[in-house]
Amino acid sequence: MAALSRDQITTFLRGISLRQVRLITGVTLFAYLVSHFLNHALGNISLEALATGVYLHTLFWQFLPVTILFYAACLVHTGLGIWALYERRQFRWKAIEPLQLALGLSVPMLIIAHIIGVRLGQTLYGHEKLYPQVLFLYWIWAPWRIWMMLAVMTIAWVHGCIGLYLWLRMRAFYKRAAPFLLAAAVLIPTLSMLGFYQSGRMVIDNDSAEWRAETQSPRQLGTQAEAQALERITDYFLFGYFGLIGIALVARGVRAINERRRGMISLSYGNGRTVRVPKGLSVLEASLRNNVPHASVCGGRARCSTCRIRIIGDCSALPEPSQREAFVLSRVGTSDPSIRLACQLRPPIDLSFFQLFLPHTSADGHESNPTRIGQERYLVSLFVDMRGSTKLAEKRLPFDTVFIVNRFLGAVSQAVLASGGMPNQFVGDGMLALFGLSTSRQEACRQALLAAAMIAANIDELNKFLEHDLREPIRFGIGINGGEVIVGDIGYRDHMVFTALGDAVNVAARLQDMTKSLACEVVISDEVRATAGLAADALPQHEVEIRGRNEPMIVRSVTDARMLPALVNEEQSAAA
Repeated sequence: MAALSRDQITTFLRGISLRQVRLITGVTLFAYLVSHFLNHALGNISLEALATGVYLHTLFWQFLPVTILFYAACLVHTGLGIWALYERRQFRWKAIEPLQLALGLSVPMLIIAHIIGVRLGQTLYGHEKLYPQVLFLYWIWAPWRIWMMLAVMTIAWVHGCIGLYLWLRMRAFYKRAAPFLLAAAVLIPTLSMLGFYQSGRMVIDNDSAEWRAETQSPRQLGTQAEAQALERITDYFLFGYFGLIGIALVARGVRAINERRRGMISLSYGNGRTVRVPKGLSVLEASLRNNVPHASVCGGRARCSTCRIRIIGDCSALPEPSQREAFVLSRVGTSDPSIRLACQLRPPIDLSFFQLFLPHTSADGHESNPTRIGQERYLVSLFVDMRGSTKLAEKRLPFDTVFIVNRFLGAVSQAVLASGGMPNQFVGDGMLALFGLSTSRQEACRQALLAAAMIAANIDELNKFLEHDLREPIRFGIGINGGEVIVGDIGYRDHMVFTALGDAVNVAARLQDMTKSLACEVVISDEVRATAGLAADALPQHEVEIRGRNEPMIVRSVTDARMLPALVNEEQSAAA
């Protein structure tokens, strides 16, 4: 167990790169932004609601461990933004990426005066600049700041939303969650800005000599000398920040000059295409610079493996894979040193290779759906096979046999579609169906179990319809298994088909074969049974050997598939 834990920790650490750190810090800052925006939205109710909201907001975010985490995230995220400005060699992925970088770099310079005036003023001088004081400054003392506040709210929110989109777009649940996320992305800033406006109007209405004496005292706002000190700190920060950006831009220029001095290398794509690029570019960056189509679902962030290439010839002179690249390659199960990620490999010598995933482009030149290119995800595979088809063909004309097999596959496909699955591959008189392309794991397992029961019912009806033509009823076997698979388009040119590849699919086919030896209609992996929520004693248990696997596997047998809906519904009722 200890060794397993160390392996898991090692694997986890190998998967961490600067991009993961940027993601974690960005999510932390976005959580603060959501909290602050919701606080602003309380201005649509009253100034008292704003005061209550800011009390709860500061109670959490000024809790010492949270404060340390928040300001560490601010510094690290800002530093990584400047590093990204230096590191990024190509801004031709999509317009959304340079836009996100520009918006992110502009946020610190717009918000720093507010942070130093409010937070640092409180820490250094004990100021109490809450909503009445800040709103008075924006709406009465310096109204021009209103537009700056609205601008920074918009810029920070759009930057955060773009980051979340680039992170979540390849997740299995994103398609279902997208409408709700869009609604939140529109409603939260809208309500926040309306609250800012309404609370500002309330401050204007309440403005009087007595109100100013109560809310705008030197104890709350500080003295003129303290204000000047905070302004100097703000200026120093801005000078330092602009200096760091300037250093990053100068460093980019120096790097470009050095790369030209170091010479050029040739990259051969294995299809006759060769390009000359400076040393230091990644293979993917070289492809983009020279308009060579190259698959890359994640945009070169090492979050996927679709940009993989296979090196032709000796690869001993190439740099070793980075920690992140090694992690991604291990996830796809390859230890071949000739397979590398194009977005991470920066060859110092001439290189010949070919792409493992051909880029899919639509008529307008944009990449197709990431799932069509290739994606790792959890699916439930249902493999069904018709029993006795060989005997059936011996005693019938070929066309009659084809008619019966097609009716069988039609009955199976109807059951799969009605249960929420997708008929995928037809192999003779057998079929592979996939569940979970747009549902959760638990729902996918339940859909597969219900599909098995519906297949049994449909085959009963088919047997009744063909009873005068069949010497014995059509029988079937079903294997159901779940697990991580690779889904995408497989094939060549015009002969591409969308399917799933992986051990989980192969096991489903093995379980279907096992229905013969176990004398049952359905064999289910215990993992599917547990994920679907069925009780441990609901179905008979067997420990079986699976061809191609070193360890035995726990499976469940179902003698009559028609009993499955009762088990699934029983567990759903118990959960409710």
